[in-house]
Amino acid sequence: MILSDTRILEEIEKGTIKIVPYDRECLGSNSYDVHLGKHLATYTNKELDAKAHNTIEHFEIPDEGFVLMPQEFYLGVTEEYTETHAHVPFLEGKSSTGRLGIDIHATAGKGDVGFCGNWTLEISVKKPVRVYKGMPIGQLIYFPADGEIEVKYNQKKNAKYSGQHNKPVESMMWKNKF
Repeated sequence: MILSDTRILEEIEKGTIKIVPYDRECLGSNSYDVHLGKHLATYTNKELDAKAHNTIEHFEIPDEGFVLMPQEFYLGVTEEYTETHAHVPFLEGKSSTGRLGIDIHATAGKGDVGFCGNWTLEISVKKPVRVYKGMPIGQLIYFPADGEIEVKYNQKKNAKYSGQHNKPVESMMWKNKF
């Protein structure tokens, strides 16, 4: 089951869901709209290596916007910092961004109970499209977790993405053993 707007509000009151900044106008019937933060990033190398620490370059979206190009891969970030202590958060694109040909995640739409941070977006586009900081970019939906959580994400010693800040974070695949 997905949490309804009234349930999301109840969980915010209880402190099990935190959204900063929070705007009641962004609460939908069963989701919360999130916005594109002011920073984007691209990888510095054209060829990425799953065993290597691939570095990124951050840049700020200017007031006049920035044109995303097909065949390029961008990391973005949500303007909102979120914490989810009792539910499984999912980040999905909005239909309005999808209709512009913007994909906001390649595979990582699900968060873990205990995720605390700004969401890194894995952005690709079908056609050139100008984006702006602060524009609606996605929506968070929340599912109840069935059963007790033994170790929340923010309590794991190997949580590679816990406490993400307001800039996109590169892949940490290189920290895995394989």
